[in-house]
Amino acid sequence: MTDQLSQVFAALADPTRRDIVARLTDGDATVSDLAEPYDVSIQAVSKHLKVLESAGLVTRSRDAQRRPVHLEAEVFDLMTKWIERYRQRAEQRHQRLDALLAEMQGQVGTASSMPDTQEDAS
Repeated sequence: MTDQLSQVFAALADPTRRDIVARLTDGDATVSDLAEPYDVSIQAVSKHLKVLESAGLVTRSRDAQRRPVHLEAEVFDLMTKWIERYRQRAEQRHQRLDALLAEMQGQVGTASSMPDTQEDAS
């Protein structure tokens, strides 16, 4: 069994599923509502929703005759924490590189402002 983070990223690898998730940020929608802008069948959209559902990104409920699809925003917290950890590491590496470059530039600036001892001796 794959971990949830891998399932989430795999589910979001498809542009149609990413678009469905983006549209669900505006609110719950039915499968018919979600299928409307696509040139695919409702069954195809249902398959996309099953992938999103198994990754924990969406849930379906029953509201009388409707079966609205709901975006589970908590899953994004998992993704955000994972991304933030590596963003912080990359930022720390960049800061160390910036400090090293500044130090090297300071040494070059100091060396070029020092008089050349051979020229003084002549």
